[in-house]
Amino acid sequence: MQELKSVYNKEELLNNAVGLLKNLIEIPSFSKDEFNTSVEIENFFKKHQIPTKRFKNNIWAVNKNFDVFKPSVLLNTHHDTVKPNKAYTLDPFLPLQKDGKLYGLGSNDAGASLVSMAQVFLHFYEREDLKYNLVIALTAEEEISGFDGIEALFPQLPNIEFAIVGEPTQMNLAIAEKGLLVIDGEMKGTPSHAAHPNEDNSIVKCMKDLQHILSFTFPKVSEYLGAVKITLSGIRAGVQHNVVPESCHFTLDVRVTDEYSNKETFEIIQSQMKSTLTARSFRLNSSKIEMEHPFVKAGIEIGRTTYGSPTSSDQAIIPCTSVKLGPGDSRRSHTADEFIFINEIEEGIDIYIRILEKVL
Repeated sequence: MQELKSVYNKEELLNNAVGLLKNLIEIPSFSKDEFNTSVEIENFFKKHQIPTKRFKNNIWAVNKNFDVFKPSVLLNTHHDTVKPNKAYTLDPFLPLQKDGKLYGLGSNDAGASLVSMAQVFLHFYEREDLKYNLVIALTAEEEISGFDGIEALFPQLPNIEFAIVGEPTQMNLAIAEKGLLVIDGEMKGTPSHAAHPNEDNSIVKCMKDLQHILSFTFPKVSEYLGAVKITLSGIRAGVQHNVVPESCHFTLDVRVTDEYSNKETFEIIQSQMKSTLTARSFRLNSSKIEMEHPFVKAGIEIGRTTYGSPTSSDQAIIPCTSVKLGPGDSRRSHTADEFIFINEIEEGIDIYIRILEKVL
């Protein structure tokens, strides 16, 4: 079938994307406070005569010739940001375009993915020859793994067979992603005056327990994600120099691979420790897509590489097959003076379209 051309040329799509990203940068959109950016997104689609739907601060739309009998491909990314850190030298809410870069909070994570996906949706919106429907969902609360983002929206969407999650991957395909398990622990002991002997010091016992788990090796290693990684990210005990506290509290950040579920990982860690452990949640499991999936094969055919991602995203709570793919570099995420290269946005739009042309 002959390819149907978009009503927009590449220059128009890029200008649309950069303009929208500048507008979004100017609007603070911290997690749970994304209403104003959701309105900006609605206005963008309204300008291009595309009707949208809203659920809380999540905005979504379907292609013009949506067919209920066809499965759907989802374009999803988020419009919330973290708060700017104190190391910023530039105004995080002032979009500054300089030397081929666009600076601003959320420009890289995940504004570039959002505006690129919006242009891709425009490109395909009026197509009548698609094998799949195309759905776009620009959602909230990703940065805090909140319950009112894609997880709340997903039941409102049509039948989704496959999702592309927009995060900075340098437009290479993250075909696996580590899950996140946060564990709070407590080691109890006997409180006492520091001047007297105490063989049941909670801090000392906790140190031994932590040393053991931090050197523990999980037997199964993932082909794409490597080993399960345990990081001690917090420890709290004692308020007076002369009092041995009754307990020592700590937090473990555990990055889980596709070889284990979060519950399995928790059970293994608990079996190796004497402390009492509590998992904050088991929601954010690891994900993986097969190399033979048509989207992955299409990406490889146009020269993109595949890898396993150590960072977590909304991919962990999307209940269908998915891949993480977007412009930008995750090493810039949450850094001071965050930026995206303009040519990364241009490349992002182009690569999304080229891969989807092979699939849709």
